[in-house]
Amino acid sequence: MRMSRNMAGPVLVGGGLVVTLAALAYPAVLGLQTTGSSPARVIANTRFGPLTEGDRDFVVKVRAAGLWEFPAGEMALTKGTTKAVHTAGEHLVTGHAGLDATCRAIAPQLGITLPNQASPQQQGFVATLNSDTGKQFDTDLANILRVTHGQIFPAIAKIRATTKNTLVRQLADQANDTVLDHITVLENTGLVNFNQVDFQETTPPKLPANQMTPPPPQPGVPVVALTPPADTSTPAPAPSPTTG
Repeated sequence: MRMSRNMAGPVLVGGGLVVTLAALAYPAVLGLQTTGSSPARVIANTRFGPLTEGDRDFVVKVRAAGLWEFPAGEMALTKGTTKAVHTAGEHLVTGHAGLDATCRAIAPQLGITLPNQASPQQQGFVATLNSDTGKQFDTDLANILRVTHGQIFPAIAKIRATTKNTLVRQLADQANDTVLDHITVLENTGLVNFNQVDFQETTPPKLPANQMTPPPPQPGVPVVALTPPADTSTPAPAPSPTTG
């Protein structure tokens, strides 16, 4: 059967998306795999409740997600070609700034060391978006980030349902609201290829751990803060963590 000219465009876009996502491997963000041996193993008893390996990994991975999705949002503000993409950029920047502030507030209280760089895989996503222009940038932004947010969503629910640590529970509440908001604004761009996104979310390729793990910070280097520009007005859903 011959393909009509009207059908060819969407198919080529979808095919390009598959190649892009496959070449970048897979958004390993947040909770799909743990860096420890047993997520349920208690590694510290804090005044906020026991801290498990899964709890610690969740905090680290939320931080790592912000280290690449925040600059992706900044790029959307300057490179996006539509108002909807600009809006998505605003939400990405302010949402991850809020999550990052919470991570930086609770990490010292829980004895967690935060990374200052995203994983090599996540850095690859930033490099791809940085090299994109025009409509290709809009399409890649919407689909790559929709995949990553779709992957983390159930992981957040699992942490929220199982953690016995009040600070981790508050971060999970905030992350749930933020990720749902980001999923919504990404879908509102009208650029999400749902068939391909569903495939990428449910059949991720296996990657070496070193591609999915953010590198540890250099000793003595301050924790980098993600600070949104002053003119970004979208409010971040960032409840204050309990400190006592």
